[in-house]
Amino acid sequence: MSETERDARHRARMQRKKAVMDEKIAQARDEYGLLLVHTGNGKGKSSSAFGMVARALGHGMKVGVVQFIKGAATTGEEAFFRRFPEEVSYHVMGEGFTWDTQDRQRDIAKAGEAWTVARGLLQRDDIGLVVLDELNIALKHGYLQLDEVLADLESRPLHQHVVVTGRGAPPGLIEAADTVTEMALVKHAFKAGVKAQKGIEF
Repeated sequence: MSETERDARHRARMQRKKAVMDEKIAQARDEYGLLLVHTGNGKGKSSSAFGMVARALGHGMKVGVVQFIKGAATTGEEAFFRRFPEEVSYHVMGEGFTWDTQDRQRDIAKAGEAWTVARGLLQRDDIGLVVLDELNIALKHGYLQLDEVLADLESRPLHQHVVVTGRGAPPGLIEAADTVTEMALVKHAFKAGVKAQKGIEF
């Protein structure tokens, strides 16, 4: 097949695809706050959520962030987004990885405190995006009750978007979500003995 023929076939294929996509876009008329869940064993769940924070700020939206497990060390995203105190309400509520804390009752108490803050953000009509970072871990370990979490998510302002991150998202949360992305682990430098590095892991 000549290059001219390949170009012609490509153009015809893209024209058909454009017609299909244009029709789907025309049919997508609803607009309301979405519940997104980023889960799975792969890297990038929180990174994706904080990319959405930047995107929301670019559109003039206010954002609320609650981190449920992280907190023992400052992260790059915290250091950066705290530069915008008028636009980002940032709350680090955890005390570190569960294998470091080793105190289930204290972890439960801290998760409860974090959810009180999260509930407050979920009731604010002026916040367009709420990130609940590592909430899935708190739910997985039973630090919070899923029914209570789902009820608060359901009662949030109609326009407010929420992103929940963390491994092991419970089935009930997945069912309630509008968009669910599972990050799959293909390869990770840590398994080759490379330590976590600034700007990449934290």
